[in-house]
Amino acid sequence: MNRHDPIRQEYPSEPGSTLRTKRQADLGQFLTPRHVADLLASFCGPLPQTVDLLEAGAGEGALTAALVRRACEDRRPPRRIRVTAFEIDADLVSRLRATLAECERSCWRAGIDFTSSVHTVDFIEAVVPQVRGELFAQPQPPFNLAIVNPPYRKIRSDSTARLLLRSAGIETVNLYAGFLALIIRLLVPGGQLVSITPRSFCNGPYFRRFRKDFLATMSPRRLHMFESRSAAFSGDEVLQENVIMHAFKEPGPPRTIFISCSSGIPGGPVKGREVPFHEVVRAGDREGFIHIPHDAALMNAPSAIRRLPATLDDLGLSVSTGRVVDFRTRRFLHCEPRAGSVPLIYPCHFAGGFVHWPKLPTRKANAIQRCAMTAGLLVPAGVYVLLKRFTAKEERRRLVACLYDPARVPADEVGFENHLNYYHANGRGLPINLAKGLAVFLNSTLTDLLFREFSGHTQVNATDLRILRYPSRERLERLGDLVDDPGLTQVETDELVEKELL
Repeated sequence: MNRHDPIRQEYPSEPGSTLRTKRQADLGQFLTPRHVADLLASFCGPLPQTVDLLEAGAGEGALTAALVRRACEDRRPPRRIRVTAFEIDADLVSRLRATLAECERSCWRAGIDFTSSVHTVDFIEAVVPQVRGELFAQPQPPFNLAIVNPPYRKIRSDSTARLLLRSAGIETVNLYAGFLALIIRLLVPGGQLVSITPRSFCNGPYFRRFRKDFLATMSPRRLHMFESRSAAFSGDEVLQENVIMHAFKEPGPPRTIFISCSSGIPGGPVKGREVPFHEVVRAGDREGFIHIPHDAALMNAPSAIRRLPATLDDLGLSVSTGRVVDFRTRRFLHCEPRAGSVPLIYPCHFAGGFVHWPKLPTRKANAIQRCAMTAGLLVPAGVYVLLKRFTAKEERRRLVACLYDPARVPADEVGFENHLNYYHANGRGLPINLAKGLAVFLNSTLTDLLFREFSGHTQVNATDLRILRYPSRERLERLGDLVDDPGLTQVETDELVEKELL
């Protein structure tokens, strides 16, 4: 019997191999490429003699096929593999059944007993009754392994999926977190979970409950990132970084965790190292943010952040999101300033280290009419540090800051559009040297790397900025005193920050 006999790819799982239907898009499906599936399967720990495998949202069965390839090649393969697959998309079920039939043939050649069942029902609707402990619920097997690429889609607060999850004690805003929460409840103690999901669960208030439940139940052993957002799913539009996670259903955190990364292209090298778990989930962090230092620079960053002593509260500062939502205030917006209007600042007004206003010609408004309807959207004139909330998918820096200086934009009040965050002191401006120092710090490569440890999305939320650690107020003011214009080159910024702060 040939233990190295590969499963033939009669139904390849590359996103470009089948037309993505509107139904797949509606279901939030991103089919797993073969090289990514093989990577997930390789992360599984030693396989038990009987593998009870769950693949929820199975698609064409790429992850089960990868696990079977890995099992057939193990020096000590399992004696039996029992697969339970859920797939609601009728367009994919025939391919899934064909993949499982090929898995059975490969296992037969390797001397492994293989059985499978396919459930063409909604996974959440099928398993919530069991999770709730209902007397007549259809029981699922005691799974000791789950390997999953769950659907990625936001769920409305009044949707059936959201209400079902809530009835099982699960509160989340995205299908993928709901799938993971249910899978964790179905795993036996000591069971393994290997998943590929968006990285958004690592930070932000929307996934706080999920992180709390996950870290209380599971012991993560490995986190893997891709250097490019789009390489792993090159056939799809992927707005977020993805993370592969391997965890055991065991109480208590591990002492260390392995952090790795790869390019995401087939055959690309994998690099990584073991780090203390407290550098990934920091003691005392009420938000439970998950920091992933996945390249060499990021892996060295935690030692630097421990020397940054201050929170925004320590600095006497706050950060907020711009109050002006332009599509809601369109009738009050003007392309050019006019009597009774005040400046309206967008990211397009960033130029070097300062806001340059007005910008003409431009498709964006330059002013907002001051009236009773808009007065609450404005802030008093002062020096503010502005930060873009959104960056392009592959933009080099996630954090892009500049100064709003009323000496350059003469006005008693100003409106900041919703695509900006702004730092302020109790709703008012900052001292100029503190503002300059803060802007230089935010524009440094070090700060960008520290931010990327816990945020994998192109969006920069005010909540994320409150999690950052900052230099002391004295050091920020001294840094600001050294620069006339915070619009330094990247090399100048980094050299100055490293010299003054590290």
